[in-house]
Amino acid sequence: MFWLVIGFFICQRLIEMFVAKRNEKKVKAIGAIEFGANHYPYMVGMHAAFFLFLIGETWLLNREPSRFFLLLLVFLLATQVVRYWALCSLGTYWNTKILVVPNAMIVKKGPYRWLKHPNYVVVAIELILIPLLFEAYITAILFTCLNGWMMMVRIQTEEKALNQYLLN
Repeated sequence: MFWLVIGFFICQRLIEMFVAKRNEKKVKAIGAIEFGANHYPYMVGMHAAFFLFLIGETWLLNREPSRFFLLLLVFLLATQVVRYWALCSLGTYWNTKILVVPNAMIVKKGPYRWLKHPNYVVVAIELILIPLLFEAYITAILFTCLNGWMMMVRIQTEEKALNQYLLN
């Protein structure tokens, strides 16, 4: 079960990187400007390290699936609905990088009607719930803290870029 769940999320991340690269080419062709390039490699590294730590903690400490596994998995899968709703709402503008097309309109449809950064909320939930599926508490705590720090940097950078270059 562990490898099925982890494999799903690793494949999801790899597919998202492919989609992000494709979207990056499209929006750069219409004048997108990149922000936060200096912190981007750290974010990618953090996400890669998350899976390595999760695998390591689960394997080295012989972690078992949680007795709440099914409940946590159902909630985790529900967050994926929000993830894809957010990604589809942004369409070509969705990316793992901060790419802003000057004078474009801020997207205010889908979950963006209620939350400014719904995908970041999903990622925060994932970084807690995926490890909790397998009682990997060290990974859950460590990467929740690292992600909190990363989101402070990233959201501040993103908001500054959006406010400077987009139309409300």
